[in-house]
Amino acid sequence: MFNSDWKFDTLVEKHISEVEMPTAIYIRNPDTKQLENYRGPRPGGADPLPDLKVLTRTPWPGALVQGLPPTVPASESMSYIVRTHPMRGKFDPNRAKELGVKPGRDFATLTTGASVRNAKGETITSDMVLGPERPGQGFAVLDVPSVEYIEPVVNREELLSCSVMQDVQACIWILGPGVSGHPILQQFMQRLDQVKHIISSLDTCPNRLALESVAAQTIRLGQVDAERYHTPFHDNTAVPQKSLHSIAIHDVVSPPNATAADKGMKIQLMPRFYFHEEQVVPLLDIPAVEQATPPEILELAKAARKAIEQDHDALQEWRQKIPRPNTEVITLGTGSALPSKYRNVSATLVRVPGVGNYLFDCGENTLGQLQRVFDPEELVDVLRNLRLIWISHLHADHHLGTTSVIKAWYGVVHSSVPVRTPPIIASIPTVTHMYGLSVISHEGMLGWLHDYSSVEDFGYSRILPLQISPVLSGTDSGSVLELCPTLRHPTYDGEHILRQRDYETVLGLSDIQACLVAHCRGAMAVSITFPKLLSEPDPLKISYSGDCRPSMKFVEIGRNSTVLIHEATFDDELLGDAKAKKHSTTSEALGIGAKMNAKAVVLTHFSQRYQKIPVLETVDNGEQEDPLLGPNGAEDVTEEAVVEEDVDVDVGLMADNMDMVTANATSSASVRQHSHPRPHPHSHSQHQETNQESNEQVIKVHSKDMKVAIAFDYMRVKTGDIAQLEKFTHALSKLFANPEEEKGESDESERNGNGKKTSLDGQSGKKKKAKRNN
Repeated sequence: MFNSDWKFDTLVEKHISEVEMPTAIYIRNPDTKQLENYRGPRPGGADPLPDLKVLTRTPWPGALVQGLPPTVPASESMSYIVRTHPMRGKFDPNRAKELGVKPGRDFATLTTGASVRNAKGETITSDMVLGPERPGQGFAVLDVPSVEYIEPVVNREELLSCSVMQDVQACIWILGPGVSGHPILQQFMQRLDQVKHIISSLDTCPNRLALESVAAQTIRLGQVDAERYHTPFHDNTAVPQKSLHSIAIHDVVSPPNATAADKGMKIQLMPRFYFHEEQVVPLLDIPAVEQATPPEILELAKAARKAIEQDHDALQEWRQKIPRPNTEVITLGTGSALPSKYRNVSATLVRVPGVGNYLFDCGENTLGQLQRVFDPEELVDVLRNLRLIWISHLHADHHLGTTSVIKAWYGVVHSSVPVRTPPIIASIPTVTHMYGLSVISHEGMLGWLHDYSSVEDFGYSRILPLQISPVLSGTDSGSVLELCPTLRHPTYDGEHILRQRDYETVLGLSDIQACLVAHCRGAMAVSITFPKLLSEPDPLKISYSGDCRPSMKFVEIGRNSTVLIHEATFDDELLGDAKAKKHSTTSEALGIGAKMNAKAVVLTHFSQRYQKIPVLETVDNGEQEDPLLGPNGAEDVTEEAVVEEDVDVDVGLMADNMDMVTANATSSASVRQHSHPRPHPHSHSQHQETNQESNEQVIKVHSKDMKVAIAFDYMRVKTGDIAQLEKFTHALSKLFANPEEEKGESDESERNGNGKKTSLDGQSGKKKKAKRNN
């Protein structure tokens, strides 16, 4: 990994018999001179290989590793002592002159610590002209996860050593719940009375809002639509914090030389130690945020609420068509690629009353998002009733927070106590109390969870790792669920497939179907169906796309969905980028919903860089087909692509990083011209597709009965109320009329798809193109 000269974007030519699998293989078209995917027999296959040279990349070394070496969870915590080097004393020019040193270069040489000769040939050393040495300053970062770690930490030889701790001016304590008030720790802090102690702990630090931009955005959204958006949960005063860690402790009285950590605190080490407590960031002023909202937005919101009252009968009629209308969709993260100023990465929670909670994807900091949406008491209930986590694919923005959520569930439901025997599929329906949470994905994700369990006991022994088989074209067998084998349990004795009659007991479902989609290796979309209530004509059906290009196979398994949750990463004007990076545009997502006959669509996975939202216009003029989803609009994954290893390549990264042109990496302009051969009916009216003044983008909805929700982080909407959201379109459009491009706090550049920085004004004098992340 670290001693490798492997590079992602290096193509080498070799005979096909010399190719190491797995890897993508290309050939150069003799006519167009462009690279194309090789579709013939592959090394290791049953068919004989042709005599030809191909272009390929050497496999990433990690792709050849089947699993981590055997290990056990580590119980160590890591702490640090950091010190600067001593600084040489101040240069004394008068003393140097007295010693006959010529001003100029010799002065500079002496200040570096070197020696010089004066006019008499005498050697003058730096210590002869420098003042006393200034000692280095330092600080310690000490991690104490629980009370069991206190004595081993405070009795460390380094912390008791005068030579090591000399000039250490501050100790930054990272403490688990119930640790800060322990008498042994308090005595240790008092013994180091010359040191400033800064304590970061649930016991001493209030639960204050740290991400102010998204909090302010949610507050403004709540002013527009108070039913769906609420101020993120926080408490600026109470300590110890109310949290998942229900450890009863009394108020902690910290030593005089200790202070609670807070946002914005800074420590200056040199030339002298100084603790900058005055730079603490002020608390978010919620009334000031509310007062800053323009009155016209509040008037539009008021008009929207009045319109809901006036349209009550029609809205109720639509609601009655929705099975289990009190089912709640909570969009925890609605951004793409990376957490950002306004949007966290992918995670959507669906709460079905009387059945349980279902989490679709679990990107970085999903647990943190849950802690902002729910107060601690409700969060405990959410975790206690969490029945299923679905991971669509192995990109970090969709799975990196999974272990944290499982660990929190593990603590709430099983008190973090593991079970020693692996699950047996035949007995699972009768021992669901021993498990209770299923993680469904493909083998790569489940193998990752198993490997991680050897590093940390996050609760793997208590989950059901179920591998799902995708529905393939030309078959009617559907998806099946089976316990995922591991290196420890490569096979299971007897039955290992979960019987569909046990779905309701184990999962709370009547059916679950998945299909492969075009995005990356193993990417899947899913559709889950709940048992039908006797009082309702149809069952509740939720379909979730993950990241993908539009898929007709997804349309098939999601037919007649109650709610479709679909990614809409790119604006319609960036269709070429969407194809190159294997994502969908807003119109494509809505087109899939229309073809599914979905009753409602929740659009998510937007660019983080802009807050603007599209304006939706329902088509009611006989035009029921979205031109973006014509014969060539969808990109389903074929059975041949499942076998071929080139599906392992992220085409979006290829388009960004390689000097090659793929068949679907065409320019946005050419694609738009091809996809929209005729002018838009409103292209010369006040409802243009892109309104330069308001930044509104009009998107057609090709199904008059389908309702659409445009999601932001922390949105909580009941499925039966999604029809109300269209009433707030004008208010939201006005709220985000001037989208603010996000910039890093101190970074004057952005990163391309390869993670490399590029200047803000582009390269070679070209105008920077506004685009969404992949």
